[in-house]
Amino acid sequence: MVGFPHVTTRRFTVGIIGGGQLARMMYEASIPLGIDVRLLAEGPDVSAATVVHDVTVGDYTDPETVRRFATGCDVITFDHEHVPTDLLHELEANGVAVRPGPEALVHAQDKVVMRERMTALGAPCPVFRVVADAAELTAFGDDVGWPVIAKTSRGGYDGKGVFKIDSAAEAAVPFDGLRPGVRIVAEEFIDFARELSVLVVRSPSGQAVAYPVSETLQQGGICVETITPAPDLSDAQRIAIEQLGLRIAHELGVVGVLAVELMQRADGQIVINELAMRPHNTGHWSIDGAHTSQFGNHLRAVLDLPLGDPTTRAPVTVMTNVLGGSVEDLPSALLHCFARDPKLRVELYGKEVKPGRKVGHVTTYGNDLRDVRRRARHAANYLMGNPDE
Repeated sequence: MVGFPHVTTRRFTVGIIGGGQLARMMYEASIPLGIDVRLLAEGPDVSAATVVHDVTVGDYTDPETVRRFATGCDVITFDHEHVPTDLLHELEANGVAVRPGPEALVHAQDKVVMRERMTALGAPCPVFRVVADAAELTAFGDDVGWPVIAKTSRGGYDGKGVFKIDSAAEAAVPFDGLRPGVRIVAEEFIDFARELSVLVVRSPSGQAVAYPVSETLQQGGICVETITPAPDLSDAQRIAIEQLGLRIAHELGVVGVLAVELMQRADGQIVINELAMRPHNTGHWSIDGAHTSQFGNHLRAVLDLPLGDPTTRAPVTVMTNVLGGSVEDLPSALLHCFARDPKLRVELYGKEVKPGRKVGHVTTYGNDLRDVRRRARHAANYLMGNPDE
């Protein structure tokens, strides 16, 4: 009897820089794919470090730490966008696959670079100007009308580094304590009707998919809820937004997830607010609401595997974030939530509960938006200690 030749195979190893909940959910998605995950975490007790087996604790801005971490990884990807691009260029020069690469990632790191590139591509953006001081910000406000928005070019996240400036009297505020190398971008104030988000995923070979457009609800600069697909979008609007996301991913050479956050004016026109090049809070609904989650597709993309189906499993999916409140023992609080709603889906991030901190999210789906939204909000409010809201 002729036997089959013995073939030795090696599992893919993905290195993730950053140990937050996005890395934690990437790790969850890696398990059914048989992928090995290595983690470079900020500390031993951060969200992903408590579940990933192969953890290095270290500084992601230290070149030697990152070099050692990358050794033996098939690809490096990210939980956040803060790794210095010069360090990523060095990794690429040494033959390490970095996805997304530094040439793309800089557009998520630096708002000046992003705005200038989006404008060059003809993508819809707010009127903006890079301003050097309070006098230039005042001149911008006088030109476009008050109020205006001022943003730090680097380092802002979840509302940090974003200022609404109502008059010239406040124009010095964004420059107070500004770090060297960080600039201020002044933008027209968009009195938007709502905020939207589209996630696309692109692989190195050029395959790309778009998830349905989501409507997002923001409070204090933090996304608290998404509805997917976004209600009251025409087919033409939906297609145009998905094509915009796919075009940006192609033009910038993004590999992995690209999230394009948008503002929709009262007349239906959209403008780009932010870009993110990693799995994104506005795509968490896809874990339970899509045939292939954003995390699964991100891993497929960075390994150049064929991408999965991004379409929805149900007509309506709502994701509501759980922010730290008065409930510290979140697992025990699930008794009420699951007894009330057996179809409820919950992700807890393993974080210490602190006021306003993202500690988890809930997902509901079904046929009726009002009912699905009510179920999600009840569960999230209960987990935050607000059962009557």
